[in-house]
Amino acid sequence: MTRPAPTTEKPFLYVVVCAAGAADGVGELIAEARRRGWEVGVLATPVAMGGFFDTEAVEAATGRAIRSAWRRPADPRPFLAPDAVVVAPATFNTINKWAAGLADTLAVATLCEASGLGIPVAVLPCVADALAAHPAYRESLTRLRGMGVRFADPYAGPGPGDGRRRAIAWERALDLLEER
Repeated sequence: MTRPAPTTEKPFLYVVVCAAGAADGVGELIAEARRRGWEVGVLATPVAMGGFFDTEAVEAATGRAIRSAWRRPADPRPFLAPDAVVVAPATFNTINKWAAGLADTLAVATLCEASGLGIPVAVLPCVADALAAHPAYRESLTRLRGMGVRFADPYAGPGPGDGRRRAIAWERALDLLEER
């Protein structure tokens, strides 16, 4: 992920989308990023591409195809190199693989490269309480924080009392990037 000469005056943000139920709201993150002056390119885990979010709406919002698979060496680079990366929603699987350096998908390989290049990364984890209690997850958070990765609680406050999901505060990831 060498940094080519910029072709736009706006900073370029990669949004990495994982397979969590909250992914259906990622359009809100993209809209807010664009309001804040970012150009956006979306990478998704292969499982996330299987109906976790509206891929057509995301492509329309960014003006770019979503990346989920590696390009061939002769293919042109579809995105500029990132100025920053947001992982939202970030799953247990992706966080643990990233921390361990297991770059078996384009999304995780991109996160590993961004970390190695010192590119700012903000994460909104969407992990069930039982998985968040797992020792490997806690160790992964510690390792990633040690690499400079910033995490925020993605939830805007207490959820409704009827068992529905709480709202995701997508802007928190962008706020973390602006704090750097």
